[in-house]
Amino acid sequence: MSLPSVEIPVIDLSGPQEAVAGQLVDAAAEHGFIYVRNLGHDIPAARVDEAFALSKKLFSAPVEEKQACSIQTNNRGWVGMHAETLDPQNQKVGDFKEAFNFGEFVDGKAQQPIPPAIAADEARLSSYADLCRALCLKILTLLGQGLQVNDFFSSAHFKSPSGSGTTLRFLRYPPPSSTTHAANDVRAGAHSDYGSITLLFRLRGQAGLEILKKDGTWVPVPVSPPGTENDASPPILVNIGDLLSYWTNGLFRSTVHRVVFPTDGIEGVKGESSSEPRYSIAFFCQPMDDAVLEPVPSERVKNFVDKGVVKNPSAERKGLTAGEHLLMRLSQTYGTLYGEQKGQIDAKGLGLTGQI
Repeated sequence: MSLPSVEIPVIDLSGPQEAVAGQLVDAAAEHGFIYVRNLGHDIPAARVDEAFALSKKLFSAPVEEKQACSIQTNNRGWVGMHAETLDPQNQKVGDFKEAFNFGEFVDGKAQQPIPPAIAADEARLSSYADLCRALCLKILTLLGQGLQVNDFFSSAHFKSPSGSGTTLRFLRYPPPSSTTHAANDVRAGAHSDYGSITLLFRLRGQAGLEILKKDGTWVPVPVSPPGTENDASPPILVNIGDLLSYWTNGLFRSTVHRVVFPTDGIEGVKGESSSEPRYSIAFFCQPMDDAVLEPVPSERVKNFVDKGVVKNPSAERKGLTAGEHLLMRLSQTYGTLYGEQKGQIDAKGLGLTGQI
């Protein structure tokens, strides 16, 4: 038995920009996930390959090196197996993955400890983050144009290299054969992303990502959708985060997704497998911390009628800032790491009441 994969729009960013802007807005509203391709001038395939090589080098570093860079409450550093629980209401065991979060770089330098194994590669990591940042600005600008709010989204981002939770994240999921897990365990719990948009880079042939459809069913997301198999690298998967959903009063979908173990007797996407380690790279684009989350002045947003799509529970709170929202979500994901800060968040009435 095989599972049907989801039909996510594939958008050529090199096309006429007015048309591309409309396509991006329609895809954000209908799916919340978007493939973008023909990005040779934005992020060349060779740079993506290099980033994955650096990721493998980082995770191969001695555990003592990684532990010395363990994640702090600024959301930077190494995350070990089971340290993160993306769906705490439903997971009995934390995520089966390790990760490394890089915050914003300044003049090519990481503003955090990094393992000696990749110290010589710091400038290349910074350069890759710059490419991701530029592509995010391009997409945010197009989304603003598509909603006829000009630079509303793009102007809320990247005003300075500090004061933002933007994160370049490397992830490694060990092969299922090397872990002990129950039938209902997942490699990464069901969640929506915390920021505005996410760029997700994946390797061909590596299965696991699923999204939750409007009808409540889970379906796999192919690395290379039909028509892109011969591209120099798989298309980048862009997903809408909580904040763009908030800014558009629910018009843009912050779609819930997860990473799963293979299920006996059920095949996922043809040509993809979960037998080997799974690597991915995510660039989480986050506005400046002081950006206020209120609906944009768009006629399409104003006229949008929610037809049963579950909104972000925090969307009813007026005046919430991007920084407050991020801290709220991180404190839920990491639990004890945030300690007293979590109590302060709850005291402000910002604690989440459910997974989104």
